[in-house]
Amino acid sequence: MNSHPVRILGIGMMLLASTAFVRGADRPRVLERVAVFDVDGKYGGWPANHGIWMWGNEILVGFSVGDYKDLGPTRHNIDREKPEEHVLARSPDGGHRWTIEYPSRQHVLVGPNGKGWRHGTLPAGESEPEPIACPGGIDITHPGFAMTMRMADTNAGESRFYYSYERGRTWKGPFKLPLFGQKGIAARTDYIVNGRHDCFVFLTASKTNRREGRVICGRTTDGGKTFQLASFIGPEPDGYSIMPSTVRLSERELLCTIRCKAPGGDKGRSWIEAWRSKDNGKSWEFAGELADTGVGNPPALLKLKDGRLGLIYGYRAAPYEMRALLSGDNG
Repeated sequence: MNSHPVRILGIGMMLLASTAFVRGADRPRVLERVAVFDVDGKYGGWPANHGIWMWGNEILVGFSVGDYKDLGPTRHNIDREKPEEHVLARSPDGGHRWTIEYPSRQHVLVGPNGKGWRHGTLPAGESEPEPIACPGGIDITHPGFAMTMRMADTNAGESRFYYSYERGRTWKGPFKLPLFGQKGIAARTDYIVNGRHDCFVFLTASKTNRREGRVICGRTTDGGKTFQLASFIGPEPDGYSIMPSTVRLSERELLCTIRCKAPGGDKGRSWIEAWRSKDNGKSWEFAGELADTGVGNPPALLKLKDGRLGLIYGYRAAPYEMRALLSGDNG
């Protein structure tokens, strides 16, 4: 990968939007840093579990909010005995200003109270219907379209999805995602639109031992009524390969980045690797290890306006920072 490293200054215990950044000769220089969520006594985290969407300068991102509790340096510092709410943050101007929205209070995007999906408790009075079969016909090319995919468990649970035609202001769902013949599906939001009723979805499936996980590519061609397993992305790992982030490079070529970890708990090595498909998702070839991530963090891969690829990730070890790789040759 012909890449150039960039360091992005800090997240800490709040969500940040770094709308511009450069690297100087000796250290990174932040041009602008905006707090998306920063409330005393609260914990905000895990946007990678929810999703992010963009329509020009309008940005929408989902994340979890709970009460802060110091649980030590190796754990997520959210109070497990207090409510955890799933929210959205919206920016109308490319990330300069943000407002928080609460879809769960309208009984949507509540999600299950499953292990790995909710670290705190289900807020009182918040609920949603059980997932149903999707009738299909979703117009995935609608200009206001957004889809989010959510899990019940990181290991062997079922998953669900929701969609919106109003840029996430209202949602339909939850709808059932199939198991694709696997022991479980731990869905997060990663999809590529192919046509009006056609899209790829990139998901984490259980391994044969019912533990997380390995990455698969699924596809619907009827607007969400049915999904088929298109391919496995890489072999079943000894540790885990989870949380894909994927871009389309051409009509036939896709690049998928994956969070990986070797066995050994916190002592096991963690990294991000890439897989490339040259036949529109039917098969994949290894494209290299891209970055060490400390004790582990997911990738966020996107195609920039100038055609380069940007890979952003957190480095969860000293000096604890956000980093990025830029590629001018499609990875």
